[in-house]
Amino acid sequence: MAKRRRLETPSSTDLNRIEAEFRSETVGRPQAARGLAPIAQIAADAATQSDPGDAATREARARADADAARLQEADARGLLIVEIPIDQIDEGAMVRDRMAMDEEQMQELRLSIAAHGLRLPIEVFRMDEPEGQGPRFGLLSGYRRLQAVRALFNLTQAEKHSHIRALIRPQTTADAAFVAMIEENEVREELSHFERGRIAVIAADQGAFTNTEEAVNTLFATGSKAKRSKVRSFALIFEELGDMLIFPQSLSERRGLRLAGALRNGAEAALRAALSDIRPEDAEEEWAAIEAALTAVESQPRVPSSRGGRPRMKPAVGWLDNDTIRTSSGISIRRGRDGRAHILRLEGEALHPELMDSLMSHIQSLLER
Repeated sequence: MAKRRRLETPSSTDLNRIEAEFRSETVGRPQAARGLAPIAQIAADAATQSDPGDAATREARARADADAARLQEADARGLLIVEIPIDQIDEGAMVRDRMAMDEEQMQELRLSIAAHGLRLPIEVFRMDEPEGQGPRFGLLSGYRRLQAVRALFNLTQAEKHSHIRALIRPQTTADAAFVAMIEENEVREELSHFERGRIAVIAADQGAFTNTEEAVNTLFATGSKAKRSKVRSFALIFEELGDMLIFPQSLSERRGLRLAGALRNGAEAALRAALSDIRPEDAEEEWAAIEAALTAVESQPRVPSSRGGRPRMKPAVGWLDNDTIRTSSGISIRRGRDGRAHILRLEGEALHPELMDSLMSHIQSLLER
């Protein structure tokens, strides 16, 4: 049995000490808070610092918080349409799948945007911001729309054409970016056979895919087996003859499959020799030279050979036609027009960022003379 503790009357010293402690805890505190238990004091402080308002105010505040959360989620998922200055968008951040744009169709697009505005936003992704230069965005899809808005701004200098509506997509892998670009162009304006094969090879060369086979299977996953087989055939044409063909996008499916079949049977050297001897003015003249070489090759008995050991003929250099020059380093330079704008398109493995910087500086010095 526990022993009861005997209560003793506190001495005067104890009473003085208790009174001093009480004063130290209550001096400086609001009168209403004195004597409250700790939990009660916390509740009182919280009540004085909040103003819950009536039920309607609390409901409006809850809706605002929910809307803010939804906006943040939509922004993170790239679902918000924003207006971006066109000079902050780099359309060259990705190699484009389309090689040429029809001027008549581009004129129709420019007139439509001028009359009715941009109906469909482009898609971009955020790039690293150069120091002191502000935001930069790389173009995912909408190349033709961006070029049309740029042309309208250059023509009119109107403020409404200095910006373009865009969806800022989250950072994505290179393979997904290529897929998005191709899907957009296939829906809006079907790519040529050669353009499909070309972008598959480029995507693989840039490391987005392990090889061309994987690139074709991923980029054109929704296509039939026969379609992917055709893309691989035109990819072979780009790999073997892409540096020599002047009008490759004009190759029909039938001609391309015949050409790819000859390349698989070892006709590359003969075809390169035939192409190096001509300066075609149009696609038909180029095909005539190809067909003559194909006929000669196809009339000979087939001899199994390895593609790996065939030496390539030295490609032609200089002016290839009225709009195209090829340098001895393998760089092709083609000029074109987009409304009142002049365009130079450069292609070749010898191109690199330092060379492009030097070219830009040289062009600037020429234009400032």
